[in-house]
Amino acid sequence: MIRDDIKAAQIAAMKAGDKDSRSAITLIQSAIKNRDIEARTGKAPDSDDALVVEVLQKMVKQRRESIEMFSKGGRQELADAEAREVAVIERFLPAVMTEAETAAAIEAIKAEIGAAGMKDMGRVMAELKTRHAANLDMAKASAAVKAALS
Repeated sequence: MIRDDIKAAQIAAMKAGDKDSRSAITLIQSAIKNRDIEARTGKAPDSDDALVVEVLQKMVKQRRESIEMFSKGGRQELADAEAREVAVIERFLPAVMTEAETAAAIEAIKAEIGAAGMKDMGRVMAELKTRHAANLDMAKASAAVKAALS
C-alpha cells in the first residue's frame, strides 16, 4: 500500500536527517488524514490506494501552479522549494501512462462502448477515469479523447 511506503519513507528521512523530504512527507500525511476525514461524510473511493493517489495528484497540481506563480513573481527560491516538494510527492505516485498507452486505452474504450463522435466524450472520459485514473493526467487525456472523437 502507498500509505506504508509513505510511512517507511518518513522514517528513512528522519534517520537520514533529510529535512526537505521529511517536511514534504509530513504534508502528504496531513493531506491524506484530512481526506480520510472528508471521506467519512462523503463517498470514499473504492480502494485506499485510489484515495491516496487522488490526494497526491491534487498536491502535485497545487505545487505546479505555485511554481508557475512564484516564477512569474520573481521568487525563484520559493519555486525551487515547491519543485523539491513535487519531486518527493511524485516518488509515491504510480507511473504515468505515455501518450501511446493513453491513445491505446482511448481507442480500446471507444471500440468497447461504440463511441462515434463528440457526443460520446463524457462516456469515454468516465470509463477512462474509472480504469486509469491513478496512472493518467486527466487534463491531457481530455484533449486526447477530444482529438480521437473528432
